[in-house]
Amino acid sequence: MARKLKSDRILFTATLLLVCVSIVMVYSASALVALERFQQSNLFLTKQAMWAVLGLAVLAIAMRVDYRTYKNDAFIWAVLGLVGLMLVGVLFSSPINGTRRWFSVGGLGIQPSELAKLSCVFFTALILERRMHRIDELTYSLLPIGLVVGVLVGLILLQPDFGTSMSLVLIVSVMVFAAGLHYKYWIGTALCLLPAIYMVLVSADYRRRRLLAFWNPWADPLGDGFQIIQSLIAVGTGGVFGRGLMAGVQKLFYLPEPHTDFIYAVIGEELGLVGSTCVLACFVVIAWRGLRIAMRAEDTFGSFVALGLTTMISVQAFVNMSVVLGLMPTKGIPLPLVSAGGSSLLISLLGMGVLLNISQHETSDA
Repeated sequence: MARKLKSDRILFTATLLLVCVSIVMVYSASALVALERFQQSNLFLTKQAMWAVLGLAVLAIAMRVDYRTYKNDAFIWAVLGLVGLMLVGVLFSSPINGTRRWFSVGGLGIQPSELAKLSCVFFTALILERRMHRIDELTYSLLPIGLVVGVLVGLILLQPDFGTSMSLVLIVSVMVFAAGLHYKYWIGTALCLLPAIYMVLVSADYRRRRLLAFWNPWADPLGDGFQIIQSLIAVGTGGVFGRGLMAGVQKLFYLPEPHTDFIYAVIGEELGLVGSTCVLACFVVIAWRGLRIAMRAEDTFGSFVALGLTTMISVQAFVNMSVVLGLMPTKGIPLPLVSAGGSSLLISLLGMGVLLNISQHETSDA
């Protein structure tokens, strides 16, 4: 039987710790950059703190809304329609660093692709709950998922944002894998997708350069390899205990955008192996507790939603930290719950709120 429980305290604590780390490290990483560019050293701190307060409020509300409320066709299709319109609208916005990923609402930057991930988690969970008993009948079970996700991924690629689009595909793939799709379909899909992924990678010059820089960043240390090299220097010079908070060097205009995609490098330099390991441990805890919630969820919908949300946070964190450590090519993906960025923080905290609500409806241990 299902039993009413309090929210998962361990998961909540890990989430709150990461938000606290975010506020401190965003200020440390951005103070001098903000002072140089905008003559306000606390600009990014103020924005991040405001988004954190708003995000925690959203998390508190989501914790109190029964997750089964989202198991509604009209609600999910309305959200998908809104996300689709936002993804189309953002293509007509002013480009930032050569991409069109944000538009402004009341002075706040909104990134629709973040909401696309959350909406796909709910939609995929709804379809899988109803059709997973015939999961190997592709046109019946997976065609709706493929069409919806394919449209959203296509719109995100037009921004262009290869990293987020691949994250979205991976989240949905994990959910479908958990539904029990036969391995022969995975092999067939992989063989079909490889040429498409190759074409996407080589179709843009900057993506080709990123791949070459990943293999040998020292071939162009002042060009395409600059980010990776500076990131590795930051992590390497941090040692065990780090240089000390606010004492980092690489953030002083050596490491591009240190408060966003490469904030983990600043953590490694200033807080050392101890600090960066603690951050990693928080994400490991989120993955552990999220999978535990997915396995103990009261119904199939809750199980798939929990798995999707856990994957959304954990995979993105793994990719970001891998990029910082030179284990993957540069992707432009922020560290969830930590990097500066309102949309990412807000959607991540909303997802964690839903996950915490699912934890209140766990089934009893056997």
